[in-house]
Amino acid sequence: MSVQSESRSVDHSWTGGLRERWVALLPPEKLLPDKQPSYVSSWIYVFGALSIASLTTIILTGTILALGGPAWWHVSSLGHFFNSMHLWAVELFFFFMVIHMWFKYWIAAWRGGRKRTWVTGAITFLVAVPCALTGYVSQQNFDAQWISTQAKDAMNSVGVGSFFNLLNFGQMYSFHVLLLPAAVVALVVGHILLVRRHGVVPPFELRELAVASGGPKADGTNGSPTGSKPAQESAA
Repeated sequence: MSVQSESRSVDHSWTGGLRERWVALLPPEKLLPDKQPSYVSSWIYVFGALSIASLTTIILTGTILALGGPAWWHVSSLGHFFNSMHLWAVELFFFFMVIHMWFKYWIAAWRGGRKRTWVTGAITFLVAVPCALTGYVSQQNFDAQWISTQAKDAMNSVGVGSFFNLLNFGQMYSFHVLLLPAAVVALVVGHILLVRRHGVVPPFELRELAVASGGPKADGTNGSPTGSKPAQESAA
């Protein structure tokens, strides 16, 4: 009797329930797939992975710079090296991310129940912009002083100057190395999990384009945007 009651309590434990919900939400074959659709081999699908690689470089070099401090990254030759790596990783991150977003926009990446995937990617870009701004004003040089004094008027004009003081190095530094990067990483992780769950959005087929443009379908009737169907989804 005690063994049965113990097994019954284990089956209904919160950890078991959480595991079951997680597996049902994101099965292992979707989380770590061993196959990808053929269209993913196109070079344009690589920019999402390049954005993640750039973000990883940003986090690693930024951690080293934070440990060294401004006196190190402005004086030491090794500090200059990591500072340059951090800067160029940021430039490449935005470059790859903009191309990735434009491509997903033009192929309507929100098709097939992927609205949250698109929204998390767009929000990631919006959060990354102030993260980069706080990095520029945290350099502790004349360039940072010029940017902060010019940008503070923009912040004051929209009424957020009392909450986002660009002349306060401590506030900007904490935003740049802790709060905003944590938000970007959390959004990227959520974005990747949604991509794994719903699959990589396929490109438009000729039939879909004809239907979306209101042209004739294969059966000779005129199509409409409401009559279009998403391409076959992949489990990748």
